[in-house]
Amino acid sequence: MSDPTRGQRASSFGVRAAEYAQHRPDYPREAIEWGLSGASGTPRRVLDLGAGTGKLTLGLAALGLDVTAVEPDAEMRAQLERAVPSVTSLAGQAERIPLPDGAVDAVFVGQAFHWFDVPVALTEIGRVLRPGGVCVPLWNYEDESVPWVAEFTAVGRDGAPRPTSIEDMREVTHPRFEPFESGRFRHAQRRTAESLLETIATYSQVIVSAPAESAALLGRLRQFLAGNPATAHGEFDLPLITTALRARRR
Repeated sequence: MSDPTRGQRASSFGVRAAEYAQHRPDYPREAIEWGLSGASGTPRRVLDLGAGTGKLTLGLAALGLDVTAVEPDAEMRAQLERAVPSVTSLAGQAERIPLPDGAVDAVFVGQAFHWFDVPVALTEIGRVLRPGGVCVPLWNYEDESVPWVAEFTAVGRDGAPRPTSIEDMREVTHPRFEPFESGRFRHAQRRTAESLLETIATYSQVIVSAPAESAALLGRLRQFLAGNPATAHGEFDLPLITTALRARRR
């Protein structure tokens, strides 16, 4: 597939906001609790930064936390406000967070940290975090230790190199933060072939590619799912790995 600019991909999700809200996976409670445990004291005030349609916001709110969600895209934010009306929702971005200094005990980032200008964003995250607070980026990815999942993702890459591991971001350093730690958590999402294809259609690379390219990719993936015994008939579990990082503010 073609390789559009990073900025174009980062800002592409709004046109598929409803589909994103319906089809993207949530985050396991164990990963969220592991992130929270990296803070000193008991975190209560939490920021979900780059909150999208509220997939992670829902998990944070379910723990009884005082959650503020910040999301730059109006269409994504509208989906979030419908899904989690109890939280405070604000327009904003990681490099200019609309909160005062020391406002929160934890900052979570679901599936968005890699879109940030990381040095600038970490300075801002450090500003809104109290000392001892924790920054917790998380990502959901297909579990490629499962053979059919590895084959499926290889078809989706269509010969492109495997993306750099998100865990490489552990090497990110910033004077306001202790070194990042990482954790991995098994997760699953109940899918059908069509709902899995709908999920793939919310990926930025697919959204911004030429319609013929996107259709060809989804056609190859549909053919694979139809011929794979684990996915050819009805519902199945899509195995996922949630990778979480955490770093405490100094």
